Amino acid sequence: MLGFYTVEAPGLKIFPTVVLVKSWSQRWRQILLLATKATRKSAPTTGGVKKPHRYHPGTIALREICKYQKTTELLIRKLPFQRLVHEITQDFKMNLCFQGHAVLALQEVAEAYLVGLFEDTKLCVIHAKRVTIMPKDIQLTPRIRCDRACS
Repeated sequence: MLGFYTVEAPGLKIFPTVVLVKSWSQRWRQILLLATKATRKSAPTTGGVKKPHRYHPGTIALREICKYQKTTELLIRKLPFQRLVHEITQDFKMNLCFQGHAVLALQEVAEAYLVGLFEDTKLCVIHAKRVTIMPKDIQLTPRIRCDRACS
């Protein structure tokens, strides 16, 4: 059945459209579909301000994980780490000097230890059927690894 239909909504005029329909229910579906399409097209935007693009939660985190797994660069900045080393060594002896390579070696070892600690902590979290790392997981990991003096 071929028919000409006009759909009108308050404040909205639509030109007649030719549609091919078989039954009344299909005709009403077609009319509602045309009306919703027209209202979507003519609906005013919210102040002309477009929403900024947002990624799904976790997308950027996964991208950063892949990025840092590919690189071999140090993750902690060199100068803050050097200040930390000097601050810790002040408790043992005043005015100690370190060679640059010695500080870099300490930083490499410290980062390797922290990465391993977080890997094992993540395993503890998965075992507990959780997603979020908690302080208790980080405290449990060295005890399981027997990092400190085993008692």
